[in-house]
Amino acid sequence: MENKLPEVNLPSYVRFACIMIVLTILVYWLSAMQELIVPLVFSILFAMILYPINHRLERWRVPRVPAILVCLVIVIGFFYLLFYLISLQISNFTAEAPRLLERGNQILDKLQTFGEDRFHIERSKMVAEARSYVNNLIRESGSFLTSTLLATTNTLSTISIVPLYIFFLMLYRDFFRSFFYKVFKSTKRAKIDIVFGRIYTVVKDYLVGLVLVIVIVGVLNTVGLLILGIDYAVFFGFLGAFMILIPYIGILIGSLLPALFTLLTHENPLVALGVIGVFSFVQILEGNFITPYIVGSKVSINPLAAIIVLLLWGQLWGVTGLILALPMTAILKVIFDAVDPLKPYGFLLGEAERQKTKPLNVKEFTDKLPKKVKDLVD
Repeated sequence: MENKLPEVNLPSYVRFACIMIVLTILVYWLSAMQELIVPLVFSILFAMILYPINHRLERWRVPRVPAILVCLVIVIGFFYLLFYLISLQISNFTAEAPRLLERGNQILDKLQTFGEDRFHIERSKMVAEARSYVNNLIRESGSFLTSTLLATTNTLSTISIVPLYIFFLMLYRDFFRSFFYKVFKSTKRAKIDIVFGRIYTVVKDYLVGLVLVIVIVGVLNTVGLLILGIDYAVFFGFLGAFMILIPYIGILIGSLLPALFTLLTHENPLVALGVIGVFSFVQILEGNFITPYIVGSKVSINPLAAIIVLLLWGQLWGVTGLILALPMTAILKVIFDAVDPLKPYGFLLGEAERQKTKPLNVKEFTDKLPKKVKDLVD
């Protein structure tokens, strides 16, 4: 006979302490292994997006390796075209630099005159303060430039490794599925397949919906900027739209650059306020109508949970964490909903269901009253 180990029932506070220790270790390793985990997560998301194309090519009798290579060529070509268009716009901005610099000096001179007339601050003192700020900026520019170059190098190395990850993830997808079958061998394979299917559906629909939202918001921003007569309206409009990747605050951040550009190129500063107004109006439309209608039904995460996970993932991985927060949380919710002990946490992340109240039936209510009270009511 096999000797089974007796079950140990730990006190609740001990279980809580163990959970907190495990979470602390997990968060530490997520932060320490960021350079490895983040490219892998992006690769998994891209592999999910490219899977329908790859699957269709394989159904057309194209071998798996050439089909994957075709998908990678599509992705690389798309990003190459995107960066090429951005570089063209940046080169146009470079040509505008002398005019912007002259306009900036004029605004600075007006500000100095205003401070001298209204607040009686000597121009020489303002120049001295400005010079001190510039000197501090120059002293700190060395370390800033070094950190920027290191970050750029790391980003380039990360981007270069992502296609390799995508290739092997798509090539060995059946192998990875068998691995999960072996890890969760006590669970029926049909249930594992259902969980994988839900994760794939949630992520795919979220990303496709996000692309559609970016296009719609980019068009709305561009139309608003064209009405105001802003140069480079298409570039600024879609730049603000891409900032949707940072939920809730992305569009407002994206409005700062076109507002500053407008302030330097237009005599009337109210036009810059109009730019911020256009972006704010589009953000209201995006947050209340566009995204809930297109993406909200795909990722059922309540707003409070979304804000909290944005702060948590942003604290963990910075801007990258803000971009990955919602899809990562959506995947966790699918897993929580599939595991019985974790279902309450999946419920906590989901949308709050409105409690439907049953209409009051006066007859049933009065029948339950005592006879004396009923006579008074009658």
